[in-house]
Amino acid sequence: MAAAQPPASAGSYPVRFDVAHAERLSRWLIFVKFILAIPHFVILYALQIVHRVLSLIAFFAIIFTKEYPEGIFKFNVGILRWQANVTAYALFMRDEYPPFSFDAGLYPVTLEIDYPHELRRFAPLYKWLLAIPHYIALIFLGIAALVVTVIAFFAILFTGAYPEAMQRFVVGVSRWSQRVTAYVLFMRDEYPPFSLDA
Repeated sequence: MAAAQPPASAGSYPVRFDVAHAERLSRWLIFVKFILAIPHFVILYALQIVHRVLSLIAFFAIIFTKEYPEGIFKFNVGILRWQANVTAYALFMRDEYPPFSFDAGLYPVTLEIDYPHELRRFAPLYKWLLAIPHYIALIFLGIAALVVTVIAFFAILFTGAYPEAMQRFVVGVSRWSQRVTAYVLFMRDEYPPFSLDA
């Protein structure tokens, strides 16, 4: 098994994620966002199946060629971007209804993953094992983010705003998770940083 690369610094990691902070949010929309997002959830459920199949194809492509097929890579990044848009909406960070689209720049959420031109041939066989410390940290961070989201719900209800420091924390947890996802799903070889920072 090849040695893992040392963690990249947060600012240099080739996965970028952010959600623009909204100054004002609707106090009533927080009650119905999950219902309004149901069409997205249904489509994303189907797309997750496609994503898994394409990731399996990419797995074998990397093993045999050391390359992630670029068309599959772009499609899979699009699915992750769509999911990130819907998550930001459903978790009260944005009021704009998310687009039914893979494309970047259509929603105030950024998710970019740089395309790797060459990957380590056998890394897909063991990346999940190297990511276990991240998963342990993300379990605790995810619980904290859930608590913060509940508090933010009431903050929006009473003030019409998502406290910026709270949103930074939730976005940071999502950013960390997106980096680990890209690593485990063979999209990048650089070991993700243990960091919430951009």
